[in-house]
Amino acid sequence: MSPFRQKLYDVIFGTETPAGKLFDLVLIYAIVFSVVALMLDTVVALNERWGLVLRYVEWTFTFFFTVEYLARLYCSPSRILYVRSFYGVIDLLSILPAYISLLVPGTNYLLMLRLFRVLRVFRVLKLMRYIVEANLLVRSMLQARHKIFVFFMVVLVFATIFGSIMYLVEGPSNGFTSIPRSIYWTIVTITTVGYGDITPQTVFGQIVASLAMLTGYSIIVVPTGILTAEFSQEIQRDRSLINCPNCGKAGHDKDAGFCNRCGGALNNPHK
Repeated sequence: MSPFRQKLYDVIFGTETPAGKLFDLVLIYAIVFSVVALMLDTVVALNERWGLVLRYVEWTFTFFFTVEYLARLYCSPSRILYVRSFYGVIDLLSILPAYISLLVPGTNYLLMLRLFRVLRVFRVLKLMRYIVEANLLVRSMLQARHKIFVFFMVVLVFATIFGSIMYLVEGPSNGFTSIPRSIYWTIVTITTVGYGDITPQTVFGQIVASLAMLTGYSIIVVPTGILTAEFSQEIQRDRSLINCPNCGKAGHDKDAGFCNRCGGALNNPHK
């Protein structure tokens, strides 16, 4: 790797040097400002008055991100690995919609994907320890996926039954024009959203609706309980991995630096 390419790599991919930190911070500010400009462009009053200026701003940021992406490709030790990585895909998606919008108008609003690039703030501001906590939550969700799927299927069965009953009781004259539409009403009711676009008119229909509402309130806390239980188990698993090399006691807190039995220093992987 040439000295210039190495220097460019240290600035663009590195976070330890002052130049690298400054580059990433400027990049984050550029991402935020570009997304704000894109959002403001959707406000009718602002679009009518400043639409041309906002589009110039959007294309200026797009040009900057395009040059940055090409620079990353140029100085990356393995271009294939970068292109296929999470950040590589997001970097490409943050500029691609702008060029596609030249052929398909409106796709430029997909540039909101640029917000994913703000995840680099974890590297820049030394917040990687919070990613460990995020991984704990992700593992808990993965462990609970089968239970949540079973719960989802049970709710779907309830929604189908209630929807079918409401179709028979209320009928097309009261807005329940089909069983799928009635199931939609049931899902909206069970989840306590209640759009109000379809409402039961008969007494028996209102009774069924009341049962659906009570069912919703009864089961809405179930997935929360499942995730909480799995999260607690994951925390216990992490605690059990921290052993004292002096006395062998396990089960220390994740942020513990010393054993709570003998006071010896811990080999804590989270510290």
